[in-house]
Amino acid sequence: MKNICIIPARGGSKRIPRKNIKPFMGKPIIAYSIEAALQSGLFDEVMVSTDDEEIASIAKSYGAEIPFMRPKELSDDHTATIPVIAHAIGASVHDINEVEAVCCIYATAPFVQARYIQEAYQKLLTCKAQYCFSTTSFPFPIQRAIRLTKEDRVEMFSPENFAIRSQDLEEAYHDAGQFYWGTPEAWLEGKIIFAPHSSAVLLPRHLVQDIDTPEDWTRAEFMFKALVLS
Repeated sequence: MKNICIIPARGGSKRIPRKNIKPFMGKPIIAYSIEAALQSGLFDEVMVSTDDEEIASIAKSYGAEIPFMRPKELSDDHTATIPVIAHAIGASVHDINEVEAVCCIYATAPFVQARYIQEAYQKLLTCKAQYCFSTTSFPFPIQRAIRLTKEDRVEMFSPENFAIRSQDLEEAYHDAGQFYWGTPEAWLEGKIIFAPHSSAVLLPRHLVQDIDTPEDWTRAEFMFKALVLS
């Protein structure tokens, strides 16, 4: 049985142009994901699913394989992750029965670490889950979230929690946006990830930063510098 890593990296990002290969602290940001996958020692194949020749060339230079080029119909702004991974499995795997698990690692995850990829893999197996992915805790109780109204006033989403102490509220978690282990069946059947058939590995908040906007990118660079200097 073998494990496969698939890194989705299309070429048409708009909010941060060429985001998947934009230099981040000295090297293309996709390099961090490829290197973490290789360092984990878990994968028989680390591949990048892309529609872009430049991304493919850079990915190869860091040790990834490009067994196919992703079709245009799976490369637009509205294509979700699960269909991309399912396509990659179908396009690259000759015998699905030989595959134990498939891990999707996002191309813009410079804080991803091999040890958490390894931990999630073990948890996927021991929990007999369909998926196991990276999560982190919210820094503030979500039960005390507020909204701004059209009248420029404030109201709570859950007013009944106003008088409850923060430490007495249930802790909440969110997707860390780094990696997702899954059984090949789960990916191919299109099962949703945030569901009871999934498990999760908890990451410290200082290793989590979603990168969707230029502001996110700048924040991530400051965080990375702080980690390097600590």
